[in-house]
Amino acid sequence: MKKLIIICYLLLIAGTPIYAQTLDNLDKAVFGVGEQLDYKLKYGIFTAAEANLKVQESPQKFDGKPAYHIIAEGKTAGTFNVFYKVRNRYESFVDKNTLMPYFYTENRKEGSYKHTDKVTFNHKDGKIKADKGEFEFKGQMFDFVSAYYFARSLDISKIKVGQTIDMPYFLEDGIHKLSITYMGKEQVKCSMGTFNCLKFNPTIIPGKIFKKNSKLYLWITDDANRIPVRAHVEVIVGSLSMDLTGAKGLKYPLNPVKK
Repeated sequence: MKKLIIICYLLLIAGTPIYAQTLDNLDKAVFGVGEQLDYKLKYGIFTAAEANLKVQESPQKFDGKPAYHIIAEGKTAGTFNVFYKVRNRYESFVDKNTLMPYFYTENRKEGSYKHTDKVTFNHKDGKIKADKGEFEFKGQMFDFVSAYYFARSLDISKIKVGQTIDMPYFLEDGIHKLSITYMGKEQVKCSMGTFNCLKFNPTIIPGKIFKKNSKLYLWITDDANRIPVRAHVEVIVGSLSMDLTGAKGLKYPLNPVKK
């Protein structure tokens, strides 16, 4: 049950963000200050976790430049709190023009486990300074919160079915990479209605949680907002699904399909 709750949480907060055609084709930001997205993650018919992501004005500047302050919070819900209580908070400060991260923090409480970190990104020198040391990188680098918002603002107008990309991010004292494949377009229903969506398939590793042939699918609105509305993955016992339950302060109208 402990591992299942962790996977639920990762699907809700860390599993949704990454999609794009290319990492160097950044368009203008499709989000702004005041945006908030709310999600629920269910294990079968039971609500396992809840999360929200919100964008605020940063109270401080970095290198003399204004920044967005992006906050992602997640927690287990209902009876899942009894088995394994999770209260996690991630914060990222990103440049308003390049959407690259300056500074990132995480404060995780998962059962008896606690983890905190403060991460500074030096993109000029290709170095990350975290609580447990320094890490070198080449090219672009993100924390997973900034990766989500950066990816949303990429120009994906020319993406092709079957195209796969990798996106690097720093999390849990290390650099990781997520591969994701574009699967095409579908209409998907969530708590807020039915939407025209782009479908993606991130790579997952089979093991104690996922089946050998498990597939994780994400559906992102095929509009100017580009927000995840639903996710689904089969596990060894049952399945997990993520659902968009609230959205406010969006830069563009959210238009469900009219029937």
